[in-house]
Amino acid sequence: MPNFCAIFNCGNRGGRDNKSFYRLPAIKTREGERATELCRERREKWLAVISRDIKTNSLPYVRVCSDHFISGHNKVNIKSVDRDASRYKRLQARDSRKKENDAVDGLLSLAMGCPSPSNDVGEEFSETSCQTTLEGTSISKMETEIQRLIKENRKLKTQLNAESKNVDQDFFQDNDDRIKYYTGLVSFSVLLVLFQYLEAFLPQNSTLTRFQTLILSLMKLRLNLSHVDLGHRFEIGRSTVSRIFLHVIDVMYVRIKPLDFWPEREHLRESMPLTFRTYFGKEVTVIIDCFEIFVENLSARASTWSSYKHNNTVKYLIGITPQGVISYISEGWGGGGRVSDKYLVEHSDFLGKLDAGDIILADRGFNIDDSVGVFGCKIKYPAFTKGKKQLSGEEFEETRRIANVLFM
Repeated sequence: MPNFCAIFNCGNRGGRDNKSFYRLPAIKTREGERATELCRERREKWLAVISRDIKTNSLPYVRVCSDHFISGHNKVNIKSVDRDASRYKRLQARDSRKKENDAVDGLLSLAMGCPSPSNDVGEEFSETSCQTTLEGTSISKMETEIQRLIKENRKLKTQLNAESKNVDQDFFQDNDDRIKYYTGLVSFSVLLVLFQYLEAFLPQNSTLTRFQTLILSLMKLRLNLSHVDLGHRFEIGRSTVSRIFLHVIDVMYVRIKPLDFWPEREHLRESMPLTFRTYFGKEVTVIIDCFEIFVENLSARASTWSSYKHNNTVKYLIGITPQGVISYISEGWGGGGRVSDKYLVEHSDFLGKLDAGDIILADRGFNIDDSVGVFGCKIKYPAFTKGKKQLSGEEFEETRRIANVLFM
C-alpha cells in the first residue's frame, strides 16, 4: 500500500514520487518517565504542525514526506506546513460560514413565503425581492410566526400521541373490526356486556380506568403483546402492566368460571341446531378437541416441554355444545407432545359427565371408542385412509356428515 503525505495540499505519494516518507515520532516507554514525556511532546508538536483531525487508531499510518523537512526528519519545515495548514483552516471556515448563511436564508424565505435563493426561480428573482425581511418590523413578524408554528407543531404532536394511546370506549365505539382485532370479541355490545359483568371487580389506578385495564388484558390474551409494548401504549410501567394483567385474569376466572357448566340433556335437545338434527338426531352432546398454550415457566421446563411444538406448552381438553357454548375445560397437562389426546380424555373427569346414548364429535386422533363405549356412548370422527386404498361408501358419507357440522 503506497504512502501518502499527511500535510494538507501535498499530493506526494510513495511509489510515484521520488520522496522519502517518515513516521510520527515513537513514544518510548522503556527509557524512563522523562524520555517518555519528551517523546510525547515531540509527537504532539508534529501533530500540531500537521493540523489535521487524526483518529488515534490511524496514528501508526501517518506519514510526512521529505519536502517538509529542513534537514533530516527530526525537524519539520514549519513555514511550509503552517502556510498549508492556514489555507486549510481558512477553507473550512468559509465552508462553515456558507452553510450557516444558506440555512438562515432558507429559514427566512420559508417563514416569509419568499423563494429560497438556491431555487431556480428565473431572472425575476433578486435580492431586493426579500429585502424587507431584514428590516426590524419584518424580522419581528417573522419571529412571531416561527414561534406560532413551533407551538402549533407541539400541539399537534401532543394530540397525535394522545389519540394513539387513548384506548377507551370511544376508541372502540361503532368499530367491530377494531374490536375483533384487539380483543377477539365479535362486537362492541358484547364487549360492554363483559365489562359490566366484571366492572365492580376490575382494578383501577390514577392512570387507567377499569375499562382500560380490561382492554389491556384482552389485548395481551388476543395478540400476546409484551409488557413493554403495552406499557408504551398505555403510558404505564412494565411492572404495572404485569400487576394489572394478573389481577384481571384472576377476576375473569372467578367471575366467568361459573358460566362453564355441563348442560342438561333436555335443554340441549330443545335447542339442537337443524344441521345436527338432520345428520345425528338430538343425541350429540359435545364436540371435543385439544389445544396447547405456550408457557414460560422456568421452574417447570422439564414437565412442559413439547417435542411436537418444540416449545414449553400446557395442553387442555375443551368441549363445546352443538349450540356453540363452551361446556367443558379440563385441567392443564404439561408437555403437549408427551400427553396424547386419548390419555388426556381418559385421565380427566370428562368421561364422568357422559350419559348413555350421548354422541361425541371429534377430530382424528381421539381413538377413544372403547373408553366412551363403557358409558354406553358413541364417538364419531372423520375416517382414516391409513392402510386403505380408499374409503368405503359408508365411511365417506359419515365423514361428509361430520365435516358439514364441524366446518360449516
